[in-house]
Amino acid sequence: HEREHDREISELAAKHSEEMEKLRAELKEEQRHLLDELQQQMAATHRAEQEQAQLQAQTLHSLELEALRLTLNNMHTSQLELTQSNLRKEKETALVELREMLNDKRAQEVAILQSRHQLEWERIKEQCLKEKEDL
Repeated sequence: HEREHDREISELAAKHSEEMEKLRAELKEEQRHLLDELQQQMAATHRAEQEQAQLQAQTLHSLELEALRLTLNNMHTSQLELTQSNLRKEKETALVELREMLNDKRAQEVAILQSRHQLEWERIKEQCLKEKEDL
């Protein structure tokens, strides 16, 4: 009876050892599985953070480019306005000079025409006097 009892205890101890090994193996497998899941989650979180950081960097870069474009546009507009103002002043100056030149030329032509008119009038007057004397 005692041997039977020892055998049962040995069987139970062996069965207990076997179940403990099985449970340890299952526990290790579950730990490995949980560790894999955690690593995957951490990798996904890291990728998401990297994508977010890249998106923020791109947004910042886009904003900087837009600010530079607006600054350049403002500078270009100011330069165009200044150029237009300078051209307008040059045009006004050229028109004043042209007007003065035309007025001088007109005055010269009037003087020449008056001189010719006077000479012609005197010639006709002399011719008239001569014809009178002839008559």
